[in-house]
This record gives sequence, structure tokens and C-alpha cells, in this order.
Amino acid sequence: MRTILLGTSKLEVPVIAIGCMRIGSLDKQQAERFVQTALEQGANFFDHADIYGKGRCEEVFTEAIQMSPSVREGILLQSKCGIRPGMFDFSKEHIVNAVDGILKRLKTEYLDVLLLHRPDTLVEPEEVAEAFDLLKSAGKVRHFGVSNQNPMQIQLLNKYLKQPIVANQLQLSIMNATMISQGFNVNMENTSAVNRDGSVLDFCRLHDITIQPWSPFQHGFFEGSFLGNEKFPELNKKIDEIAAKYEVTNTTIAIAWILRHPANMQPVIGTTNIDRMKDCVKAAHIRLTREEWYDIYRAAGNVLP
Repeated sequence: MRTILLGTSKLEVPVIAIGCMRIGSLDKQQAERFVQTALEQGANFFDHADIYGKGRCEEVFTEAIQMSPSVREGILLQSKCGIRPGMFDFSKEHIVNAVDGILKRLKTEYLDVLLLHRPDTLVEPEEVAEAFDLLKSAGKVRHFGVSNQNPMQIQLLNKYLKQPIVANQLQLSIMNATMISQGFNVNMENTSAVNRDGSVLDFCRLHDITIQPWSPFQHGFFEGSFLGNEKFPELNKKIDEIAAKYEVTNTTIAIAWILRHPANMQPVIGTTNIDRMKDCVKAAHIRLTREEWYDIYRAAGNVLP
């Protein structure tokens, strides 16, 4: 598995992260096979969140991997906190308590990475800083990041934080690439020119914050996969054509398209299908040509100015 450094840290991570949002739907045998396959593929970075299955997903993962000190040494664990029923909560008390719950469910003494899960408009950054300091000094969290935050929200946190933000988890796929499209349409009057995220792609590149794309196969907001979808015939035709050239599946090409971007992103794949997981991992070793990347981008319905 090809690796990158996560943000400004010295933490070396696989370019493919294994999302565990759906692992709670697997039985014990399926979960064990899922985790073991990931490890065999060199994909030892597992992404969690305390709201996935209301904590059940972390528990299923722990049972499946048969967590122990020796097992823990060979894996990287990331989890997220901050979402509560009907609200977001970045208070010091909630962050600290949430991490304690995560660690208990994962049966580990520390997280490699903790992300704040979606912005809390009532955030008091001084409290976040206090929580991070406490978690860092206690050895409970080694690195920190955010999810779905724009540059100004990150800058506000950075005013108080001592720890660098190493990752920002953002929605990105071939069919949901507004952060890329706005860069093509600067000073234009079309819809693609609308700056929806404060130029977060450029900001993260400037500040060495690793973007972790989530839902890399989705169109819209959880409206389903665009792969093999009859709604997108031109896109699928082009992806299939390129997949045939590299002798891989369309899944591999969809991930390779994201990895081709020079921002050194780390896609989070949420599939529990073993074969599809393997196809995703293969993308780490494929580098699309510039022409192929643009062909796919335009086939998705994007028009270059």
C-alpha cells in the first residue's frame, strides 16, 4: 500500500482509509473477514465515529480485530465526535467524555487521530483548545483534525489550538466535485463559479492539511452510487473504457481519479464488500494520465470554461 504523511505530522498512513460506518451491519464472521482483508491489503487505517451505530460500530470492530496490545501496535485508529441527537457539541466536557467512550469501546488507550465531526456554530474555540490539551497531555489522542469545515472555521480554531489540524474530512467524488469545479470557474457567472466552501481545497494544500474524501462513489448527498447508474451513461462509458485499459474495475478508477489530484488526499471508503475493498486498494498503484482525469471530469457533465 502506498503511504503519505498525514498533514504536518510524521504519521505515515495508507492512501486508502477504511471507513467503519457500516461494519455494525455485519455478523461476527463477516466483520472478522472484513477487518482481516483490510489488513492483508495493507489498509490498516480505520476511520470511526461515535455516532456510527450509536457506538456499536466501534464495538463490532474491536471484537472483529480481537483487540490486544500487539494488534493495536499494527493499526491506526481515527474516530470523530461532536454530533449529538438534534445538535452539535464541541464543548470541552463533551469532547473529553466522548473520547473516553470511544477508547472504552475500541479497547485502546489512545487514538491516533481525533476529528471534530461537523461544525458546531456554538463552538467556543478556547474550550476546544482546553479539551485538546487535556487529551494530548493524557496520551489519549496523538493528532487532531476536523470534518466538513471551511477555512475560516479552521482558522478560528487555530487561533487557540497548540496542536496542528492534520486532516479535514470532506465530501468529494467525481459527481460531487464542487471544491474542484470552482477553481476552474474563477470570475465566471455560471453556477460552478459559486464558492461554496471558502476555497477549502486550496486552503488545505497551502497549510498541509490532508483532505479525507468521504462518499467517493456517491452522487448528491447519499443518493446512491454513480457507478453503473443509468442516470450517468456518458460517465460510466468513459470510466469503463479507462478501466479496461488498466485491466481493473470501475471502482478502482473512481478512486484513482481522486488520488490523481496533487493534493495527496486520503479517500475514506465505506464499503463492506470484500471485493470492492480490494478494488479500491488497487487504485493506490494507478496514476491516471492528465488526459484521462480530464476526460472523466468532463464526462461527469462538467464544462470547462
